[in-house]
Amino acid sequence: MSVAGRGLPSLPQYRKDGVTRRLSASVHLDDDFALYVDRMLTGDRLNALGLSLGINFVALARHARVATRRRAALDRRLACLQAALPLTLLVGLWGLVNGHRSLGWVAIFGPLGTCVLAWALVRHDEARSRDRARDVFLAGAKPEQTAPPVESAAETALHELKRANVLPYADEAAYTKPFVGSGERIKEVVWQPIDISRPADAPGGGKLPLRPFDVIDLHTYVARHMESISGLQGLRARNRLYVLGSNAHLVPELVPDRTRRPQAHIPSRLVQAGLHTPGAGMRTHLCLERIGEGGRLIVSMYLRAILQPPSLTWEVAAYAIPPLDGRFYRVDRLPVAPLERWWSLVRYATRRTGPELRGALGRILRRRRWAHDHERTLVRTRRAITKQHVLHDYGATGSLREDLGAWDEAGYTDRTDAQDFLFRLQQGVLTATERFLRDHNIDTSSFDKAVQVINTQTYNIGNVSGPSNFGAHGTILLGGQQGPGPHGGPGAQGTPGPAGSGPPAPNP
Repeated sequence: MSVAGRGLPSLPQYRKDGVTRRLSASVHLDDDFALYVDRMLTGDRLNALGLSLGINFVALARHARVATRRRAALDRRLACLQAALPLTLLVGLWGLVNGHRSLGWVAIFGPLGTCVLAWALVRHDEARSRDRARDVFLAGAKPEQTAPPVESAAETALHELKRANVLPYADEAAYTKPFVGSGERIKEVVWQPIDISRPADAPGGGKLPLRPFDVIDLHTYVARHMESISGLQGLRARNRLYVLGSNAHLVPELVPDRTRRPQAHIPSRLVQAGLHTPGAGMRTHLCLERIGEGGRLIVSMYLRAILQPPSLTWEVAAYAIPPLDGRFYRVDRLPVAPLERWWSLVRYATRRTGPELRGALGRILRRRRWAHDHERTLVRTRRAITKQHVLHDYGATGSLREDLGAWDEAGYTDRTDAQDFLFRLQQGVLTATERFLRDHNIDTSSFDKAVQVINTQTYNIGNVSGPSNFGAHGTILLGGQQGPGPHGGPGAQGTPGPAGSGPPAPNP
């Protein structure tokens, strides 16, 4: 809370789109990553794409397309030089054997000139990549404004993900968590049931009349008031229907065409239906997402009210996504001083020209073979769906943001922010629930007893774990202890889980 009349200087802040800028810069510096992103975001597919979670997918897709086209153009030029190299040798040797000394010089200067030209191409391409990366990372313009658009249909689908109210999850995820792409587990629990059958005492004696409600009313109330109750500015609250991937086709609005990817947005009444009466592998959860400074850390809480009179309880699951892996910080370390930049490019071109020249044709063939195999696989799958009525799993398996995180990049402030977000979300849900029950004239004595149990449940964030106790007067009692390893991700109680892993970037 600010104090009137206190003029304080403003400290530098992280950019709100810092993760998008960093990833958009990284696609210009990492060809494998650029190809991976381009195929994931704009390629033809049948499975749902994971949630964006603070990343501007449109901007990232545009820069990935620019980077892949630049890489393809370089490989075409290098492939021509690769073919010209043995040709010049053969012409020169033929000239020497047949007494044409003038052609003999081709055997000497032809390969040399080819290598010099390849060196110049590699150096120029790297210089352009670095300049483009720094431009998108530091420019004042929005990242999506610094690259040309991709296909309109692809951009429309990526825009829809920003307001996604439905997400099919892969069948295999049903054994672990339906909230694919949400990161490492902090806690998963069903809270102590609350008795809602007893009316509250009236001020003048007697009992107040109970006001009826359903789970939709409760979810709506919590979603509407959570930001102000928790004090987490920018908290995203949305009801979202999670659907088992192989059952997605049962909802025509979700999969209008069984040979295309599912929709990211469906009519809100279907989302409410999944809350009031869950379907076959279809449940609606209230999704609370809090993104930390600059998008470094994301804490998500998924709530589902279970109303079975005379009791009410909450299904609660919380997850965290760590900061980006260290390989995406290369843009911070690019030399900018003229002499250092020149020498760095010279060393890079000298070291990379040989491998780049030798592998150019192979890279082109591998990309074409992958595209051909991918298209054949889609054709076979679509034929099986339409002709053989095969049930296809349309579910997403994760999210790009989750794939790129690494817990060993999470510092002290990231871990404490995650704990703060968790505590505020949990306490906010409890406070909102209590207020809602009182507004409906329900005796909250059972709620008070349940809170004593709920507030002693454990949490696990990164490599810190402990009981999430709320002490008197709102104080927070942390009983956390340092885990045994630097890569500990939230797993079982007191046990660090695996570190974040990068994407399975394909070979170009």
